[in-house]
Amino acid sequence: MFPALLEELFGTSLFGYISFRVAAAALTAFTLALWTGAPVIRWLRAHKVGEDVTKTDSADLAKLGDEMGKKNTPTMGGSFLIGSLLASVLLWARLDNIHVVLAVLLTAGLAAVGFVDDYKKLTIPKCKGLSRSAKLLGQTVVTLGVIGALVFYAHYSGRDTLLTLYPPFLKNSAIELAQWGVFGIVLFVGFQWLVVAGSSNAVNITDGLDGLAAGCTLISGLALMIFCYVTGRPDWTEYLAIPHVKAASEMAVVGGAMCGACLGFLWYNAFPARVFMGDSGSLPLGGLLGWMAVVAKQELVLPLIALVFVAELSSSWIQQVYYKRTDGKRVFTVAPLHHGLQLYGAIFELPAEVKAQRAAHRWHEVTVTTRLWIVCALCATASLALLKVR
Repeated sequence: MFPALLEELFGTSLFGYISFRVAAAALTAFTLALWTGAPVIRWLRAHKVGEDVTKTDSADLAKLGDEMGKKNTPTMGGSFLIGSLLASVLLWARLDNIHVVLAVLLTAGLAAVGFVDDYKKLTIPKCKGLSRSAKLLGQTVVTLGVIGALVFYAHYSGRDTLLTLYPPFLKNSAIELAQWGVFGIVLFVGFQWLVVAGSSNAVNITDGLDGLAAGCTLISGLALMIFCYVTGRPDWTEYLAIPHVKAASEMAVVGGAMCGACLGFLWYNAFPARVFMGDSGSLPLGGLLGWMAVVAKQELVLPLIALVFVAELSSSWIQQVYYKRTDGKRVFTVAPLHHGLQLYGAIFELPAEVKAQRAAHRWHEVTVTTRLWIVCALCATASLALLKVR
């Protein structure tokens, strides 16, 4: 392990401290993303690796994208983002930690699914990438493999508490699914699949404005990093009356790497974006957020930590279902929500004449992104308050 080599070389235990390695992982990931980002973007631009980033059927949105020159912006920036993240984790995290190993496998696996989806879009004429069912199948295979490995480890190591859910607000309350036999195991796997795969898709849906997904991931990741660190400290968990998960603190190093990589990516993705993330970045980032919540036993708090992502995914799903069942009627102006705010400064469906008036005074993309960052930060702060609300 790299920190052990540094300890031996410099004769100091500094490199073994988690707090130091969190900072080192963040700085390393940021530096790698910044260093590799420019040449990767040049290569993507030279090979015309771009796509139509309009993710809705809105004519107004398509027109706005054309006016802002987004069609000429390359995508697949997630390749250097995730590469920097994983390289930093491999350098600074303990690779004998089951949570870290599974985090690496999950991130790499979902990145592969996203890469295939992006690659098909960009190399096959008129191809929209993987079908929804194929993409979900890929996410499911990766996610179930990782969760299955966690269940196997929990069973054979005697750590049944890894399969326990802890409701927020309630002191000394736990749902011990391991005690429910096979039914409990199946319920645990199904629920955790929903957490991880749902988070993966939520970040993917949110990736529609310059800096939005990366910025919200950074904020939510910071909150989950704190949860992981605290959950792994027996002294802190005893004081706060929250569940203790042995070795969970090591996931804070992974969280640090994720936050650093997102910062490096934002350097190029901030408005006006020089590169877009693509599915190769959004799918693994979302999955990693979900996995951190699983490790920290904050699955039931995750909807608050990542409320912006939840709202974006929910709006897209509700719009699709309602549109099909009502022969073309809509609940929201445009789904996902950030596009409705971008076009009309409103979320819910408006009369045509009101839409026309609002379109003349639309919110700027930077305004929408910044305000959603603020909402995300407020939700992350509120979630941290739950550490003491027991």
